[in-house]
Amino acid sequence: MVRVFFSLSRWPLGLLHALGLCMGWLAYGLSPSYRRRLNAHAHQAGLSLGQRLRAVGQAGRMVAELPRLWGRPREQALGERVQWRQVEQLDQAVLEGKGIIILTPHLGCFEIVAQGYAERHGAQKPITALYRPSRQAWLAEVMVHARNRPGMVASPATLAGVRQMLRALKQGHTVGILPDQVPPEGMGVWAPFFGRPAYTMTMLAKLVAQTGCAVVMLRGERLTWWQRHRLGCDYVIHARRMPADIEALLRQGEAEPSAVAINQLQQEMIMQCPEQYLWGYNRYKNPRADILTSDKPAP
Repeated sequence: MVRVFFSLSRWPLGLLHALGLCMGWLAYGLSPSYRRRLNAHAHQAGLSLGQRLRAVGQAGRMVAELPRLWGRPREQALGERVQWRQVEQLDQAVLEGKGIIILTPHLGCFEIVAQGYAERHGAQKPITALYRPSRQAWLAEVMVHARNRPGMVASPATLAGVRQMLRALKQGHTVGILPDQVPPEGMGVWAPFFGRPAYTMTMLAKLVAQTGCAVVMLRGERLTWWQRHRLGCDYVIHARRMPADIEALLRQGEAEPSAVAINQLQQEMIMQCPEQYLWGYNRYKNPRADILTSDKPAP
């Protein structure tokens, strides 16, 4: 499987996205539970039928582009294949010298965000990102290879990993967090997300309160074939500095108000490109009790 995966990494991105479109619709057609969840979540957010249907293909493209992103040789730069928008908001946070938290929901190509950041600022401010190890041995091996790059360190979702993130922030480095990921039981609060209660992490407010770090929201927009040829790049990363009043709220460490504010910001970001959000993700599920309770990788 590893050999097949890395052979796919050499395919043109357009061909991978075409394959992903088929994969997305195959999963949608064969899994009634996935289909119901995607439609319910997208409908809850107010998406039109056309937007929901486009989201099906985008979810497949997200999976199909992973071999190219994870299998990219370490010495091969992204270069002009990634362009930035409002990047001065990120650059200013880097110049301030304190730690930075990068927030990236399950929107667009969130894998490209960490790689793009590492290429731009990783030599000065390396990024540490939590990840949940795969239960499949071959995929876990690929993930370790892909997510440990120059300026970028991947840490498994264990208590040791969280401590590593805290140390990184105190050292003035950067950490990456998926703020819409359902946290373990006891590490979140219920807060509105598109009008429905969702268990939302409190770790973010705790990290900001303990370190006084800056917070920047990034999203990696996946471009269409026509956009790629017109702009000469494959992805566009959009940056937004956390509004000052919300950063101040996070520094107070208040869990519930912070969770409400972060979910509202995520909603605004998602609705800038709603077709590329992972609506099939089980955002409203009840939390599990066993993900970050030990230093063993999560199952």
